[in-house]
Parts: sequence; structure tokens; C-alpha cells
Amino acid sequence: MTVAVLTGIAFVLVLGVMVGAARPRRASGVSSLYVAARAVPPWWNGAAITSEYTSAAACLGTAGLIATHGSPMLWYPVGAAAGFVVILALVVAPLRRSGTYTLPDFAEWRLRSALLRRFTTCFVLVIGMTFIVAQFHAAGAVVKLLTGLPPWLGWAGVAVAALVVALAGGLGSVTSVQASQFWLKLVVFVGVGVACWWMAGGWHVAWFEGGYRAVAAGLAGAGDPSLPGVLAVLLSCALGTMGLPHVIVRVYSSRDGRGARRSIVATQVMLAGFCVVPPLYGVLGHAHVRGAATDEIVLLLPARMLPGTAGDLLTGLLAAGAFAAFLATTGGVLVAVGGALSACVTRAGARSFRVAVTVVLLCSVAVAALTAPAASVPLVLLGFSLSAATFCPLLVLGIWWRRLTDVGAAAGFVLGGGMTVALVIGERAGVKMGVLTSCPAPVAVPVAFATMVVISLVTPGRMPRGVVRMMARMHVPEPFAGPPTYRSSFRGDRSS
Repeated sequence: MTVAVLTGIAFVLVLGVMVGAARPRRASGVSSLYVAARAVPPWWNGAAITSEYTSAAACLGTAGLIATHGSPMLWYPVGAAAGFVVILALVVAPLRRSGTYTLPDFAEWRLRSALLRRFTTCFVLVIGMTFIVAQFHAAGAVVKLLTGLPPWLGWAGVAVAALVVALAGGLGSVTSVQASQFWLKLVVFVGVGVACWWMAGGWHVAWFEGGYRAVAAGLAGAGDPSLPGVLAVLLSCALGTMGLPHVIVRVYSSRDGRGARRSIVATQVMLAGFCVVPPLYGVLGHAHVRGAATDEIVLLLPARMLPGTAGDLLTGLLAAGAFAAFLATTGGVLVAVGGALSACVTRAGARSFRVAVTVVLLCSVAVAALTAPAASVPLVLLGFSLSAATFCPLLVLGIWWRRLTDVGAAAGFVLGGGMTVALVIGERAGVKMGVLTSCPAPVAVPVAFATMVVISLVTPGRMPRGVVRMMARMHVPEPFAGPPTYRSSFRGDRSS
């Protein structure tokens, strides 16, 4: 099995580096590095978005939760679909017309505050690193479980490959890797799942309604099968998706606004196709892999059902598909967070972008090395919860309410993000307050919205000048708005 697993992992990582490095050398401009030269076709862009969204949590963790806790976990993938519906309805068109590449860019342009830009960049960094560390821990768990080698070899391989791809061509190279590896992941996970289903007798596999062991809610409500717990996860995913830096940057990687909207629609279609994976493995895992950790159930399934060479080969394929997920998500987050950080610190161009990407990766590696391994779903849900309690209110109010002020936005970030972190830390420290501590989103999100509104109303003097023109710019239909002007802070790339 070790040979098959290492071969599959090496194949995916080397293939990813080759695809990323093979992109035409037109990444000298800032536009190419940050937004793939705004030239990605909708279906290719949709495949890239879906690939970075179907991370370790989607490929391994959710199936493990379904196998462990039963049918309530089937609602988890619904949050992703709901999140892209919200983005399509509220964010895509106005945000693209604003002409800002990143979330901190939008905060500074909309509220005329460089200080708020730096403040929001810190949250982008925390949310992004949460996703990257989740991929690193999952990669280490795969390597240790299937080969017995040290876990650091797994996340080191993902880190090196992601860094090479990101430095080779920025978001353009990462997009090529993500889109191609989405189809690889889909074929591998569906193909192996169908083979295991056939070995189990197909429709004779019985469905189940509950788990076989005591339920304990994890970080940010992960694994809580109660109605409040499931609703909290759905709320986190639905509202948190719009604030993920690696998702929002995709608004600008399309040629125009119509292409951006079609990219989101394509993402929803592809996510719907991938959503058959968690239930398929969850049902089989419940029947054949009992007592394993959630991230291990999918990987152990082929060997348990088909011992011998065939099982080893299928396990190697699953390891390859898992590392394709780790690499796609890590690369996308790395470029998005590195772009936001470089623009905030130096406002230069290609050189600062590459330095920032390297710094973000090294910080993520350090956090992964200094923290205990954790399941992927809780870490990813923590990132969603933070995003929902901070950037979601900023985008919704900043786009649709002209009276938002920089002070109100900052106060909402402090209370919404601070409450999320405090409740999660309290839960981990043993402070049990029921749903209030295990599921922070239903509490933190309304608090963040209310804080931004109230503080903005009592600080009307902080409203930026020209807010009427900014609101008109975001909401006037594109045919009447004139040619787009990109107000990024990146030198040499301020217009289309």
C-alpha cells in the first residue's frame, strides 16, 4: 500500500507543479499575478472555484461525519450551495463594479480609511491561514495513516508544491492547477466510491439515521447533529462564503461581470455534482469502517472492503485525490491572502506579491508545526464562522447601505470576530453554555451586523465623501456605467 500511496501523492504534486509552471510567461504584470489577467472563461473559473472549495473538509471530513453521526450531517454540503446563491444575489455585480481586487481594497475604497484596510487585512490573514493549516494537518494525517511516515512530510510536500505554483504565475498558474485537478478529484472520488459501492452490493447497503457512538460537538459546532447545531453550520457556510478571500478574488478573474456571474453558476452546478461524494462514502464508511477518526474513514474504506492489491491501488488513488484537494485549496488561499497582504504593506507589484506569498506560507507552516493535529472540518468551519461574523456584514452593509462608517465597520469586526474567537476558546477550555459556545455564528453574526449599524448611526460625521457616487457606481447596470476602472492599490494596474 505504501508504494501505491506515495506514487499517487507524488504524481499529483508533480503534475500540479508542471501544469502551473507550463502557463505562458505573461505573469509579469500585477493583473496576471493577482486576478489571472481577468481572462478566465466561466466554466474554467467555475472548476477552479469548486476545486479550491472542495478542500480536505469536503473530500474527507464531511463523509467521516456522515459515517459517524448519521443523516443530519447531510445538510453540511447544502451550506456551500446556499453560500454561492447569496454571493450571486448580493455581491458579485456590485463588488466587481467597485473595481477593488481584495476585501481590504474594498474596505478602504468604500469607507476611505487606510487604517481600516490594515485592520481587515489582519482578519484576511487569520481566516486564510486557518484554511491552509487545515490542509496541512489533513495531508500529514494521510501520510501517517497510510504510510507510517512522519506527518510533516505530507504538509511539507503540499507547501512546496503550492509555493512553486504560486510564484510561477500567481492566480493564473493556480487557476490552471485547480481547474485541471477538480476533474481529477471528481473522477477519482466518484470512481473509487462506485467501485466500493459495487463491492458492497449496491443498493443493498442500508441507510442509517444516527451514529453508533456518543456525539460531541467539535470546534464551531462541527459534528453536532442537533437542529441548532446543523442550522449554525448552515448559517456559517452560507454567510461565510462571501467573505473568503480566495472566493471573492474570483469575481475579477473573469473577463466581465457577465462572465463572473456565469462562473458562480458554473460553480453551483459542479458543486452539485461533487455533493454525491460525501453521502456515498459516509454510508459505506458507517458499514465497513467503525471507530476511525473522521478524516480517516474515507481513506481506510478500500482496504477494508477489498484487501489485497486492488484495495491498495484504490487507496493510492484516494490519496492522490486527497492531495489534489489539499494543493488546490492551499494554492488558492495562498495567492489571495498574499495579494491582500502585499497590497497592504508595500502597495508595490510583482516582487512584493511573491515576498508576501512566501511569508504567508512560512507562517502557516510554523502554525502547523506548533499545533496539534486537528480534524479538517472544525478548522474550516472556524474560518467560515470568522468570515460570517466579519466580512459578511462589511460587504452586505457596504454594498447596500450608504450610511456605513469606518468606525462602525471596525467595531463590528472587533465584536463579531472577537465573540467568535472567545466562544470557541471557551468551548475548548471546558466552558459549556450549550449552543451559545459550541455554535458561535448565530450569536456573533447578528451582533456584528447590529454593531456596525448602531455605531455608524451615531457617527454620521464619519461617512465618506462621495458615498452617493460610490453607491451609484456599484448599482448602475454595467452597460450604463461606462468602462470599468479598477481601483486596486497595485501600481501599473489601475484601469482595465
